[in-house]
Amino acid sequence: MRVVKLATCSLNQWAMDFQGNLERTKKSIKQAKDAGAVFRVGPELELSGYGCEDHFLEPDTLTHSWECLAEILASDLTDGIVCDIGLPVEQGGVRYNCRAYCLNGQILLVRPKLYLANDGNYRELRRFSAWKHLRQLVELQLPESIKEVTGQTKVPFGDGYLSFEDTNVASETCEELFTPASPHIGLSLNGVEIIANGSGSHHQLRKLNTRLELMQSATSKGGGVYLYANQQGCDGGRLYYDGCACIVVNGDVVAQGSQFSLKDIEVIVASVDLDTVAGYRGAVSSLREQASQQPPIPFVNVSFRLSRPLDMLKNFPTLPIPIKYHTPQEEIALGPACWLWDYLRRSRASGFLLPLSGGADSSSVAAIVGCMCQLVVKAVEGDQQVCLDAVRIGNYQEKEVPKTAQELANRILHTVYMGTENSSEGTRSRADRLAKEIGASHLDIKVDVIVSAFLSLFKTITGKTLRYKVDGGTQTENLALQNIQARIRMVIAYMLASLLPWVRSKPGYLLVLGSANVDEGLRGYLTKYDCSSADINPIGGISKQDLRAFLRWGANNLGYPSLVEIEGAPPTAELEPIRANYTQIDEIDMGMTYEELSMYGRLRMIFRCGPVSMFQHLCHRWQGRLTPAEVATKVKDFFRFYSTNRHKMTTLTPSYHAENYSPEDNRFDLRQFLYNTRWPWQFRRIDQLVKSVEVKELSSSISVEKRNMEPTDAEVAAVHSTGFGVPAASSSNPQAGKGT
Repeated sequence: MRVVKLATCSLNQWAMDFQGNLERTKKSIKQAKDAGAVFRVGPELELSGYGCEDHFLEPDTLTHSWECLAEILASDLTDGIVCDIGLPVEQGGVRYNCRAYCLNGQILLVRPKLYLANDGNYRELRRFSAWKHLRQLVELQLPESIKEVTGQTKVPFGDGYLSFEDTNVASETCEELFTPASPHIGLSLNGVEIIANGSGSHHQLRKLNTRLELMQSATSKGGGVYLYANQQGCDGGRLYYDGCACIVVNGDVVAQGSQFSLKDIEVIVASVDLDTVAGYRGAVSSLREQASQQPPIPFVNVSFRLSRPLDMLKNFPTLPIPIKYHTPQEEIALGPACWLWDYLRRSRASGFLLPLSGGADSSSVAAIVGCMCQLVVKAVEGDQQVCLDAVRIGNYQEKEVPKTAQELANRILHTVYMGTENSSEGTRSRADRLAKEIGASHLDIKVDVIVSAFLSLFKTITGKTLRYKVDGGTQTENLALQNIQARIRMVIAYMLASLLPWVRSKPGYLLVLGSANVDEGLRGYLTKYDCSSADINPIGGISKQDLRAFLRWGANNLGYPSLVEIEGAPPTAELEPIRANYTQIDEIDMGMTYEELSMYGRLRMIFRCGPVSMFQHLCHRWQGRLTPAEVATKVKDFFRFYSTNRHKMTTLTPSYHAENYSPEDNRFDLRQFLYNTRWPWQFRRIDQLVKSVEVKELSSSISVEKRNMEPTDAEVAAVHSTGFGVPAASSSNPQAGKGT
């Protein structure tokens, strides 16, 4: 048996943090060696961090990455273990996203990425080029920092693989797994048994199964071993890289790492019998036939064996395991919680300030921070880095550590209920109870005095007194009065965030948390520069429907029972006066339900629908519920509101990316923010379609009515039998006599 011990990892890298990235990479190699592994793969661009973005255009970024690799090669870390390390490389004046294979202090091969990710959140073609010379190897001139350490001047560079004495090893990088003609197909047919994928893949709700199924498919069709490494954590932007390093053999998962974790380094190891790969491939006739005619891929010979003699007690092949998937509610709790922890510790802030209204959105954010505190307390005992960060952020004294999640929350989560005369006792009570359940340091304040000061100032300037709509005011007055309250809350939130640590004799500042969901951003149902404007927003990429499901889950699983009542309360902004015959309700204000908003968002972004195609799609989906005219009205309303409020996306708080229909303007949903909100051409086309449908329905209805009025054969026979004749139709009136 050719038994090989393989290692992959998830690393919490940070863009441009070369010192930290190097240390985490080195520790992961050491852990893999200590576990007996002879091959280790790391995440995509692990030395620089994947999220450097336009820093990749700076020569310094490439230089520092080479310097980090030189430090690894100068040590004994690569002695006896093949290391697949990600870094940016320039060859022939062109910048590539590469993998460097290293062994015994030498570079064996540098393999550039063949197919780049360039949609959604990714802009790799802005910084890199894909290697276009498939199945070709050239020479790469090494920089001085590497020459001094290895004595090498040139190494093979290009689309190839490594041929060891006992097996073949190759790479594909992140996006290449998802492409229709993935490199692993040709590699497998060329006899490569071990394929490693160093990835930089972000979390998205309900996405993990897609990734794992692709790996299972790759190895079940062609046989082989697939190692997947990924970043894990927030590397400085809106994305959370969700780890889940894994090893798959012939379609079976034999090792799987965590998807959400506070660990900076997670290494997983498995022993694999390569003879099972050979046997698996040899049993499939079509695979043998395709392999026999596959064009060859160049390779680099390496005098080294990866396999070790079988030891029944130490390195017996690892058995398959069941795959671990989280529910969407668990993903909402764990992903943003880990993202918030990374952002908090790396920003050097002292905690969070959250305007807590007692509604579903801000309560979801509070519950996520509570979940974060629970994760930190669990990790404190076994993870030194988490412990050090928790002690520093929580301002604990020497030898003190957080013992409960509530105790930690009291030190780092500051919530404030900012009520007005329009606020209800229900929301105030719910905010207070939730804060107590989480352990947050909570304030309950009234801001009416500030609102009154603004209104008095306005009256002094203009001589006008503003009135709400329910009191006879205009829509303009009504919106202005609501916006004053909302924007005052933002100013108060930032004042408290900067001063509360000082008030409580603690160092630092607080990060202000926003709580607008993805559907409200899409519709523009938020005030520009209100409490939706914050430092970061953990739920800005999550739909209202998913948040409500999360609240129900959190009541039982996080230990915050008040979430049940919060979820059941009608969503309301509470910016208008409450009257016996009027209460402000979000869905009535918006003119559409959150369920409809979610549908509009998916059709607009995922299905790439404009107004006309969305109308056509919804006519089919809502057939029997709404008439085409009613569907047309809803579609027009959505696009009118969406385009009118699109400018708000330019100042949207940086939000955790969780949905692929996010309207986030910065890098994901790139569209104009000044529209012709009348949409004259598109809406006219919708009107034409509605009219054509109505004409067809009318024509069909008339035809049915006529058929119903035609006498049956039995009725005609009965008339004739009684002696009453049926008048003949006249030439001037062809329908005369019918229906008598």
